[in-house]
Amino acid sequence: MCMFALTVSRTEPKNIKEAMADSAWIESMQEELRQFDRLDGYAKKEEVDFEESFAPVARLEAVWLFLAYATHKSFTVYQMDVKTTFLYGPLKEEVYVNQPDGFVDPYHPDKVYRLTKALYGLKQAPRAWYDELSTFLVSK
Repeated sequence: MCMFALTVSRTEPKNIKEAMADSAWIESMQEELRQFDRLDGYAKKEEVDFEESFAPVARLEAVWLFLAYATHKSFTVYQMDVKTTFLYGPLKEEVYVNQPDGFVDPYHPDKVYRLTKALYGLKQAPRAWYDELSTFLVSK
């Protein structure tokens, strides 16, 4: 039903007043919000590695507040893909990884690599990126 309402609607609303007057738009937004509840995407569980893990997760209320303020001030908001942000950030800890398949040194197959920069997917990558960003912001 949600997809049907989106295809029947002529255009997307241009401002918040138009959006709040369009019942199909409200229903589709409610459906999207229910998807977040169903996936439990904005929750962090304390059972698994809670003390060691670090994930800068925005609370849904903070996102709503930001979007409401941006709408009120008529700001343009862009969505960005920040996966590459985690690449090559400096690491504070010593991190070692196994040699990747296909790149094993035939003379030293039992050796491991010591990383000096963060790789995407590495547990320490978000922490390294956050430390770098907060240091920069505090210095300004």
